Amino acid sequence: MTFMSPKPLVAAVAVAGLWGLCFNTALADAAPSYKELLAQSANSPRLREANANVDQANNLLTQARARPNPSLNLQSENFGGRDSYRDFRSAETTFSIDQTLELGGKRSARIQAGRAGVGAAQAQKSQTVADYGYDLALAYIQAEAADKRLALATDALTLTEEDDRRVTALVDAGKEAQLRQAQARAATESARAEVDEAKAARAEAFARLTAISGSPVPFTSVSQDILAHADVNETPPDIDPLTTPSYLAAKADVESAQAQIKVQKSLGVPDATVSLGVRRLQADRTSALVGGVSMPFPVFDRNRGNVAAAGSQRDAALARLEQARLDAVSETSSALASLFAARTHVTATRNAETTAEEAYRLTRVGYESGKIPLAEVLNARRALTDARSQALTARVERLNAEATLARLQGVAPFGDL
Repeated sequence: MTFMSPKPLVAAVAVAGLWGLCFNTALADAAPSYKELLAQSANSPRLREANANVDQANNLLTQARARPNPSLNLQSENFGGRDSYRDFRSAETTFSIDQTLELGGKRSARIQAGRAGVGAAQAQKSQTVADYGYDLALAYIQAEAADKRLALATDALTLTEEDDRRVTALVDAGKEAQLRQAQARAATESARAEVDEAKAARAEAFARLTAISGSPVPFTSVSQDILAHADVNETPPDIDPLTTPSYLAAKADVESAQAQIKVQKSLGVPDATVSLGVRRLQADRTSALVGGVSMPFPVFDRNRGNVAAAGSQRDAALARLEQARLDAVSETSSALASLFAARTHVTATRNAETTAEEAYRLTRVGYESGKIPLAEVLNARRALTDARSQALTARVERLNAEATLARLQGVAPFGDL
């Protein structure tokens, strides 16, 4: 399958995005530091949903403690007939109170299930907070990286235009062939296209940061150089996979499912209804007490289906718990390996960037003195651009690994910033 080059489309998106940013300059703002942005985003939709789920679980627990309401009954017999039963002369009117007595530990099972539901909701909230901090950190990193990539692309364009002017001067002086000028101009046009791509990527990155943070105004810059943290070597945390938010949330779901089994089993035990009242005997002009007890006879329905369904739900939760354990172990080891690899990569790319800068300087000097062909200059400049881009990518990967470890710990990343 053949794909068309995305450069014209990317350029159009970049132009449209920049025009929109310029048009809304008065409404644009710089993103605060990551910590400040995380604190300001406490009312983001995801966190509001998590808080609402916890409130719901607490309200369900409150309802679980409630006892059945009594029933008030008023009944009249033997009236409206003939002879002695005409009107209410022989009527028997009974007023009674019926109270259902929950048997089989229904209320205690219900309360236990409510408490387990609160624990599950709180565990899910902790996971949501950790995931949100991770997503916000990645968005902040990508926005800053996109800003720096645009600066790198702009610097590369500046160097390319300087080389283009030098080649043009040499061609005009008859010291270079027209082909060299065409090569230099082609390199310049390629550098301009890369700037347009970087502008589009930058606009997309800041739009994502704005959306994740829930800011009412679009961010167009960042106020914190969080990428500089990639050059700081810290001791990696010692993470127990069984304490990660995802595993604890899955464990809380198992406890909630187990509590639901007890609830369904208790519902299979019939409840007793006790009745006590007063009957008025109109014919004798006297009153008497009436009472009784009623209880369903569990012949057809013993709630076995719901008990089995709750057991299946518990089995599914156990399977999710085991998968969460495997994922936590895998993610922890992978994040630690990525962090160690990223540290080495950052050092290597930083040294490569320094070497590429010196190589480009020397090739330009050699070209201007007529000792090195133009192709060597173009290759050295491309190597310098690639080295700077790889150094930036290495820093982003290092911070992504740190953010992943922080998410597995259930804390916000970059706590020392």
